[in-house]
Amino acid sequence: MKRSLLVGCSIAGVILVIIIGLVMWGVGVYNSLVSLNESVNQSWSQVENQYQRRADLIPNLVNTVKGYANFEKEVLTKVTEARASVNQIKLTPEMLSDPQAFQRFQSAQSNLGSALSRLLVTVENYPNLKANENFLQLQAQLEGTENRIAVERMKFNQVVQEYNTRIKRFPAFIFANMAGFREKQYFKSAAGAETAPKVEF
Repeated sequence: MKRSLLVGCSIAGVILVIIIGLVMWGVGVYNSLVSLNESVNQSWSQVENQYQRRADLIPNLVNTVKGYANFEKEVLTKVTEARASVNQIKLTPEMLSDPQAFQRFQSAQSNLGSALSRLLVTVENYPNLKANENFLQLQAQLEGTENRIAVERMKFNQVVQEYNTRIKRFPAFIFANMAGFREKQYFKSAAGAETAPKVEF
């Protein structure tokens, strides 16, 4: 009787230790997923900051260019429209798991980048504008911002890769599914981005 009670207590103790171990392991996995998710959100906010910086530079750039007679109005209109389109799309961290919303955001940003590229190429036909100090400063700031956008997007993709890999690995994917951690979207090159745009005057 005493022996069977002792064996029963030993088994119960082992089961309790296993349960406690599993719970602690589960808490550790959950906490690491939360940390990775926050890293994605933080990295996303840096991407947004750079996009906002670019959007803030555009009105000054457009106003500087407008001052030059006969400058192609269609080019300026496209930049202004593309900026307005970008400002209409707000992508929250929660929407990073929505492929359609992310694609709309990325497409709008890509259109703005294309419109700005067209504007800067068109400026080549205006030597006085190219020599304008205000324009040169704005152009330098814009180029710097484009570089920062590229860097922040690369960092974002790295953090997303780490997060996505973690939530897909066994056994973490069990906790990820139960806790609502969903795959995040990557930034991808726009179709045709590898080919230089053809510009005709």
